[in-house]
Amino acid sequence: MPDAQTDVSSTDHRPADGRTLIRSDLVILMGAAAGIVAAGVTRYAHANQVLAFACSGIAVALLAALVARSVEQLGDRFGPGATGVLQGALGNLPELFISFFALRAGLRLVVQSAIIGSMLANLLLVLGAAFVVGGLKNGPQKFERARARQTSVLLVLATAALVLPSMAQLTHSPAASHVRVLSDTVAVVLLIVFVLSLPASLARQDSGAASAKAAASAKAAGSARAQGTKGATNSAEPPRWPVWLAVGMLAAAAVASAMVSDWFVNALQPAITSLHLSQAFAGLVVVAIAGNAIENVVGIQLAFRNQTDYALSVIVNSPLQVALLLAPALVLLSLTTATTLTLVFAPMLVAAVVVTVVLVTLIVFDGESNWLEGAILMGLYVIIAAVFWWG
Repeated sequence: MPDAQTDVSSTDHRPADGRTLIRSDLVILMGAAAGIVAAGVTRYAHANQVLAFACSGIAVALLAALVARSVEQLGDRFGPGATGVLQGALGNLPELFISFFALRAGLRLVVQSAIIGSMLANLLLVLGAAFVVGGLKNGPQKFERARARQTSVLLVLATAALVLPSMAQLTHSPAASHVRVLSDTVAVVLLIVFVLSLPASLARQDSGAASAKAAASAKAAGSARAQGTKGATNSAEPPRWPVWLAVGMLAAAAVASAMVSDWFVNALQPAITSLHLSQAFAGLVVVAIAGNAIENVVGIQLAFRNQTDYALSVIVNSPLQVALLLAPALVLLSLTTATTLTLVFAPMLVAAVVVTVVLVTLIVFDGESNWLEGAILMGLYVIIAAVFWWG
């Protein structure tokens, strides 16, 4: 067992010719660089705003591919929980910058919609797509039940904290006249809960070894059924990058995404006007999907490779961090801007996030998923997006 552990965590896995970066790595790097250049040119050459908006969105998506490869190359060195927290934190940086710049531009409704939209995009669209892709490729998939339950409980708590100020306003309770102070208080409490939840999220649980063995058995069975397909071979490929390179690429992609986010917001308002979109739909769907492009790539890729614990951790950690970290941080950061952000959301946004969290909790609580459950999640996302098409 010690020898196997040493082999898994080794930082010097390379192809036979000794290369650390292979052709596909270079393609991803060059694609991300080209996306940044295109977004920068359209931004500073004062090109058509819709074109600039599209280029900056594509640049974020290309950077997502780089993050996906970096997370893949981290392998099992940190465990599912730590990998999910790290990826979620870096993956949400672009959305933090997009939302902050949007607040400075006075687009409060876009920011509030993007906060809820980010949770919905991950919990419905991305998680649903991961279940569909993983289920069709590998059959019913199992993941660590204890971690799924813990994450679900945290998600319910965070959602309740986001919803209660809205309910106080809608029911005209005495707290409604103090919604600014209430939002700041809730924001501080959520940040404390986030810090307290980190040790449990980062720890490798005792059942991790059993889960790894079960996953390895499932992969072996899947490989036998697929008669040695290329996808099965790739899922067992050990990481080639050293840890410093994988983490460095993650950090560089996150910083670049933050820079591109500024260009994205600069073109956002003109693009909304040109495309005749409502601010609610733009925040709930367009900004949320662009800001979560990283999870779109990583989570679906991991589910396809039957790495279900990692897929669930990466996908669900992002909306959890949105509720526990991103939203509270934006509430407090709004104190430095002319636009005040509170945790009072429109009634339809409240209804959408409550229904979503309840459905996701019911699905993941048993520690198993299939493609039909994924299709149900994606279907609900389409319905919610249609509701907000008109504002």
